[in-house]
Amino acid sequence: MKLRTPMPELEGATTWLNGEVKRDDLVGHKPTLFHFWSISCGLCKEAMPNVNEFRDKYKDQLNVIAVHMPRSEKDLDLEEIKKVAEEHEITQPIFVDNAHKLTDSFENQYVPSYYVFDEEGQLRHFQAGGGGMKMLTKRVNRVLGIKE
Repeated sequence: MKLRTPMPELEGATTWLNGEVKRDDLVGHKPTLFHFWSISCGLCKEAMPNVNEFRDKYKDQLNVIAVHMPRSEKDLDLEEIKKVAEEHEITQPIFVDNAHKLTDSFENQYVPSYYVFDEEGQLRHFQAGGGGMKMLTKRVNRVLGIKE
């Protein structure tokens, strides 16, 4: 997905955990951070405290949406997804993408990966992998208009 691409519709979820959201609930209100993760991904679990910190620190300024992207048959187990989400305190809405519908809309291939959209729903930043939280923080702050 190229920068400045509009946010795709949030369609095709196997299920939603922690509440369902639609594109219209996000665009035009405040910027949004999507993070793709998987229960079989160690780096995802390591990064979760950072994602939760974004969620808590910027709760009034930033939407945070989790997308569970399965990487194998084992990752399709909804009860396991719920369990891991609870263990890692993922309280934000989780789009369970067992059919890879949203994953394909985002043209995403990686977990963990992060997409930052501005208030108008334009993609402003993408990054994949376990590191780079400083860069993600900078990009989120820029979209939020926070001076560092």
